[in-house]
Amino acid sequence: MGALASLPILAGCGNGIGSKGAGKIDARVDQTLNFMYSKYPATNDLAQKASGMLVMPLVTEAGLIGIGGAYGRGALQVGGSTVDYYSTAQGNVGLQLGAQQYAHVLFFMTDESLMDFRRSKGWAAGADLEYAFKDRGDSIRAGTITSLSPVIAVVFGQAGLLVGATLEGSKYSRIIP
Repeated sequence: MGALASLPILAGCGNGIGSKGAGKIDARVDQTLNFMYSKYPATNDLAQKASGMLVMPLVTEAGLIGIGGAYGRGALQVGGSTVDYYSTAQGNVGLQLGAQQYAHVLFFMTDESLMDFRRSKGWAAGADLEYAFKDRGDSIRAGTITSLSPVIAVVFGQAGLLVGATLEGSKYSRIIP
């Protein structure tokens, strides 16, 4: 009886090691990058210039009347290889109704911005984040101005009934999938 009673407590201690979560995230990251590179070819240039990329293949955002939030999981890639896994979470208050899903990639254009992200206990997207485009993929350019920004966000694949996707206020945390 004691063993059965302690089972819920022990189940909460699982850290995910040995699970198939990482493989699932990696497969989604590969699909997302293939889609992005084929639909928005200029992102290839950004990827080649970036010190690293955080790929969030599926972020689900929902809002009802005055409260909303978003959540997703993805992988940080450096040199084309996954080095860590992250989740993103966002909460907001305001007039909203609906739900949507989208993908996004954060391009860390400097070694310093990548190291700041990796060293933080929970990085929040804020003022140093520049959007390469919001609604139209054909407007992306990897020009001099864009390449000088420390972090560039590319949001794409939006589907749903909630208008607009912003990463401001999103918090990214390292996870073990």
